[in-house]
Amino acid sequence: MSEQIFTVTELTKEIKSVLEDQFPTISVRGEISNFKLPGSGHIYMTLKDEGAQIPAVIWKNIRMRLSVDLKDGLEVIARGRLEVYPPSGRYQLICTSVTPAGEGMLQLAYAMLLEKLAAKGYFNQEHKKPLPAIPERIGLITSATGAVIEDMSNVFMRRFPAAQLLLYPVKVQGEEAAQNVTGAFAYFNTLSDPAKKTDVIIVARGGGSLEDLQAFNEEEVALAIFGSQIPVISAIGHETDVTIADMVADMRAGTPSIAAEIAAPDMQELLRHCDSLLNRQCSALHTKVEGTERQVGSLLGSYAFNRPQVKLEQLHEQIDHLVKYMSQSIRSAIMHSERSFSSVTERLALLDHRKTLERGFTLVRQGNSYVTSSNAVRKTDRASVIFHDGEVAVEIMPDVAAPGTSAGPDRDPREC
Repeated sequence: MSEQIFTVTELTKEIKSVLEDQFPTISVRGEISNFKLPGSGHIYMTLKDEGAQIPAVIWKNIRMRLSVDLKDGLEVIARGRLEVYPPSGRYQLICTSVTPAGEGMLQLAYAMLLEKLAAKGYFNQEHKKPLPAIPERIGLITSATGAVIEDMSNVFMRRFPAAQLLLYPVKVQGEEAAQNVTGAFAYFNTLSDPAKKTDVIIVARGGGSLEDLQAFNEEEVALAIFGSQIPVISAIGHETDVTIADMVADMRAGTPSIAAEIAAPDMQELLRHCDSLLNRQCSALHTKVEGTERQVGSLLGSYAFNRPQVKLEQLHEQIDHLVKYMSQSIRSAIMHSERSFSSVTERLALLDHRKTLERGFTLVRQGNSYVTSSNAVRKTDRASVIFHDGEVAVEIMPDVAAPGTSAGPDRDPREC
């Protein structure tokens, strides 16, 4: 059999194919050396240990998401994929994430990030948002299973069952935990539906080691909490565990159950407060009414208020006096008129012809006129003689003698 001869390019391609297919994803632990950060923003470095070394590259977009400042001498765990670079005939590690290696390295990364964020003012009190007194909706960022969500649900049910809970389930540890938590904050802060808009967010998980809590010490999570427009309560681990997320949050709670108590008011306390406010309002209202009644009483008793009444009483007295005076004047006028009428009546009575007739006189009437002279008597005419008690018809005789002549010794010339 003849030996196969490869060109350098062909061999490199074969190696590249085998190597990249064999190691699509890999984690490598080593110490950083030859650290370089040129103007392009990409990081070029070497990972080494006692027996070997491997070139590594961190592209700019990955570098921007790193939570730790890399430098020579720092032992890290780099995760990524192997790649063969044909022009130089070497292989290198293309990093997708870099984290400090070991508990000591995590502590160092924690301290470095703490110093970095403190310098930017992320922990300052003026950036803390106030929590709502009575939230209608509460967003929860935690695992969908386990004791944390159950404990918080029990607290909410006991203290404030009226609150609506919206759960965004996330991984709380591991490589994807930080990205899950960051996505949860983005979700709650970009909700446009008013019916789902939360008033406060609780990010919580149970206790664990520093490595277990590492997701909440990542810079991207700290930035998501700091940039949240909704107030955030952080309850990561036990009371003795303090993470970067706890310090950036608007309020830190020692445990998830305490976070639920902080977020939700006590329903019984609210009812007592409402009763107290109602009693205060009723008392204030009664006091106001009593004060108003006193003011009204004072006004009713004041001279200015009673002056019209006094004036009316004076006018009533004047009217009564005038009525009395008018009554007396009318009675006096009537009496005077009556006396005058009586006097006139008496005088008229004296002139009444009937009184004269009663004394024995008579009246002679011919036709419609009274005879007042003997010369006015028309002969042969009929006449009436009027007495006081009646009237007698008479006839004038034609043979009555002329005035001045004698009619005989026994006959009155006027006799009829």
